[in-house]
Amino acid sequence: MKIRNSLILLLTATIWGFAFVAQSVGMDYVGPLTFLFSRSLIGGIVLLPVVAILHKNGPGHASETPEEKRKARKTLLIGGVCCGVALCAADLTQQIGLLHTTVGKSGFLTSCYILIVPLINLLFFRRRCSRLVWGGIALAVVGMYFLCLSDGLSINIGDLITLVCAVLFSVHILVIDYFSPRTDGVKMSCIQFFVCAAIAGVGMQLFEQPSLDSILAAWKPILYAGALSSGAGYTLQIIGQRGMNPTVASLIMSMESVISVIAGWLLLGQAMSARELFGCVLMFAAIVLAQLPDKTMQKAAN
Repeated sequence: MKIRNSLILLLTATIWGFAFVAQSVGMDYVGPLTFLFSRSLIGGIVLLPVVAILHKNGPGHASETPEEKRKARKTLLIGGVCCGVALCAADLTQQIGLLHTTVGKSGFLTSCYILIVPLINLLFFRRRCSRLVWGGIALAVVGMYFLCLSDGLSINIGDLITLVCAVLFSVHILVIDYFSPRTDGVKMSCIQFFVCAAIAGVGMQLFEQPSLDSILAAWKPILYAGALSSGAGYTLQIIGQRGMNPTVASLIMSMESVISVIAGWLLLGQAMSARELFGCVLMFAAIVLAQLPDKTMQKAAN
């Protein structure tokens, strides 16, 4: 069972890793908001039959009172809206960042959310971080130096925007962490995609000039990002994490950053310098280090 779930999560990471290529190629035809609107709408539509099947085959709730059902629906709606807003902000900055940086860099910098989440927990919620996490953060800073600061102390605007994206994805993860135990995860995900599509759709009309021809020209990357990265990827994540150690699951899914570099090299010919590759190695080592269990904190907990 664990081997099967590990392979499912690795497939999820592969789907997400190649999605960076789809996002980059898609914006050769449409703007960031148009791409985000299209992929989010498809992601929500793809999840609708999944929600229907789970609802039909799921356990009944006949014992719930009308008040309990009302509260459950309210929690589901609030969670979906909050997740949708956070996802829209994170995805949009990632899309804009990809206009100015490579697929490989975007994949690795986005993965900084694994390190930013414990920082937010410490600063705002007073949740302690292990020494291994702090070591990972320090290693990631060094890795980002080699990855991003290629000309002295200058930094590519796309790299900076992508780091903002990593912070926003951290917020998105923490919002999901709060709401997922309180409501149905698949339904909440479906709502978040439609909320994200609605926000991006308004922005698309205000700041871009979308046309059906341009959207149809980008149908392959849009369909991949929407149906596979959003719809299928999230569903596979839920299935794969069932019964898995969350630390191991997070580590497997963080492979999306490595796969994004491979995808950029294979599909787009985006070669990286030795300096940038060294930065990628350090950042991946930081991600691995941050996911290792700290024996000192385990003994303190016991």
